[in-house]
Amino acid sequence: MTMAALAVTLGMPTTTATAAGETPPEAPYAVEDGTYPNRADVLGLTGADLIAGDGNITFTSCAGPYQIKVWAVKLKTNESRICFAADKTGYLKVNIPRAYRIETVGRDVRAGVSIANTTEDLTIARNTSKGFGEADLSDPKQAVLLEMRVTGATPTTPGASGDITGLSFTGRLDIGDVKHCTATLVDPQWVLSAKSCFADKPAESNTVAAGAPKEKTTVVLGRRHLGLMGGHTSEIVELVPHPDRDLVMGRLAAPSTIPPAVASAAGPAAGQKLTVAAFGRTETEWVPAERHDGAFTTGTVASTGFDLAPQDPAAASVCQGDAGAPAVRQVAVREFELVGIVSRAFNGNCQGGTETRTGASAVRVDDLSTWMLQTRSGKTSTLLQSGANLYQGLRLADGSWTGFTDVQSAAGDIGGIRTATAAGIGSSTHVVAVGTDGRLHHTIRRIDGTWTQFGDIGEVAGVLGSLTQVSAVSVGNDLHVLALANGKVFHTLRNASGHWSPFGDISTVTGPIGAVTSLATASVGGQLQVSAVSNGKAFHTIRTASGHWNGWGDISQVAGATGAISSIAMAGIGAEAHIVVATDGGTRQYHALRTATGHWEPFAELKSILGTVIVKSVGAAGVDGQLQLTATTSTGKLLHTVRRADRTWNPTTQITPQGVAGTLAATAVTGTL
Repeated sequence: MTMAALAVTLGMPTTTATAAGETPPEAPYAVEDGTYPNRADVLGLTGADLIAGDGNITFTSCAGPYQIKVWAVKLKTNESRICFAADKTGYLKVNIPRAYRIETVGRDVRAGVSIANTTEDLTIARNTSKGFGEADLSDPKQAVLLEMRVTGATPTTPGASGDITGLSFTGRLDIGDVKHCTATLVDPQWVLSAKSCFADKPAESNTVAAGAPKEKTTVVLGRRHLGLMGGHTSEIVELVPHPDRDLVMGRLAAPSTIPPAVASAAGPAAGQKLTVAAFGRTETEWVPAERHDGAFTTGTVASTGFDLAPQDPAAASVCQGDAGAPAVRQVAVREFELVGIVSRAFNGNCQGGTETRTGASAVRVDDLSTWMLQTRSGKTSTLLQSGANLYQGLRLADGSWTGFTDVQSAAGDIGGIRTATAAGIGSSTHVVAVGTDGRLHHTIRRIDGTWTQFGDIGEVAGVLGSLTQVSAVSVGNDLHVLALANGKVFHTLRNASGHWSPFGDISTVTGPIGAVTSLATASVGGQLQVSAVSNGKAFHTIRTASGHWNGWGDISQVAGATGAISSIAMAGIGAEAHIVVATDGGTRQYHALRTATGHWEPFAELKSILGTVIVKSVGAAGVDGQLQLTATTSTGKLLHTVRRADRTWNPTTQITPQGVAGTLAATAVTGTL
């Protein structure tokens, strides 16, 4: 085959139909990892190993238009040169031994080369050439060309980018230099995609850590063709992987105004017609700039996923880069419901492949509304006590609230709850409750909305008598629990492996302060900070990272005196500890903080923030650098406000806790990842 013929016919597999449901587990994940199409064929023909790229620098004949020309001693081509077509930006990882010159036409290029085992970066301005390695007559050494990068602005063409298909919630993910996937907007600030897109080696272990992506990731939404203007482009700044499905939520740095996809509440049915909208490979293009919308039929449906087969195997297939694409059911003109997210495919009819099977599979989303809601929740989880019942709800990123769930109905009936606290560890919420049986119980709410069954802490950490209050906080992956029993403060720790240490009376190491009536905890800079109220006054101590306890300090001596304290809450934000108290029978409320240097800023009254209210209970948590504050009042109201990082306060809002029956009593709040 000639070089020109190879350039024209790269990746043209034979078309063979695959029946619906014919997608066994060994089908690879449909992630575009950037592997150059027909890499082995190009290497055999030219002697240049084109390893991986973003699709914007591609091998072409030197007889036609080109933007980059490379000379190398061992190339098999005419005059020992190889040429590339390059867009206005692009990247290609290569291995071209004994390369010695690069010429550019209309492009600025940066090249990585290894000269005598030392890596160097070369800059070749447009319409110039540069010699290196063996072309350096003053010191000729053999060089290997490792990569080429075209620098410049991403081009856009003025023109209509409006998408009248109703599929504008579809976008392309660019991950690092070479990886591509598809994504689905499901919230103004969140996209849903395939977890395998972010795994290092998904075929070996499809695991992804929650938090910021390891490589810079950008999503482009609302453009049927990426070369047009408009739509919405944003960096992805946070990932929340699903624990056991090939799904990940990605948070946008800047929210979008494009209408998000609506997840269907009804699962797919076998034989149902669906549309898949994606930006992956096609039969003729490696990394297409235009979205392709294919018609598919649902095959076998399982509890967590379903198979897909193209209605016309010769015209449409799922390919590399389609992972994360929405599989949608049309319900009206230009109106769709999200049924699943594309995960795996055989990649039949895809450029650079030889596979003939066209089967694919998708992950179901119809049963994941709770997990998606939790992920979008803004990381604030709130507990409310009413009678012997305990409820949990979430504050969403837009400031709205979910309904509240009866914790005992989800985690097991323990016969009623007197009081409870919450602590976030990773993406899970740990709830510790004092039951009406007088014992201490523990449960975990996972990110997918499911709960573990209540466990009796006394059986593993020791039984405490006359329990009246409990407070908990996470320090790293450890859960610290402080329990108030018989007027004394006891401490236990649950480590990351689930082991509980025995309860210990902290007065033996902190000294006595008299009978304690309430307490609060915070995680600050890797240390556990505790406040306890005795005789109406607040005292403070610290447990260092090494496990050493400081003696109690009287907060009134450093932050100012208040009336008798009836409720107290703490929160750690960075290196600062925030304390909120209700005093004088709840008629007055104050806020103070301890800085990283140990200095206390004075108590400041919150009447201008909360209004004239009688507070029964306060809750506080640090979430994304802000202080989240909740309070219940004597009139049965739930109040919420936020102290921003710039020290200003949001207006206080009254929350109607849907699902909560009876009169509100105590509240607790925590943050999760």
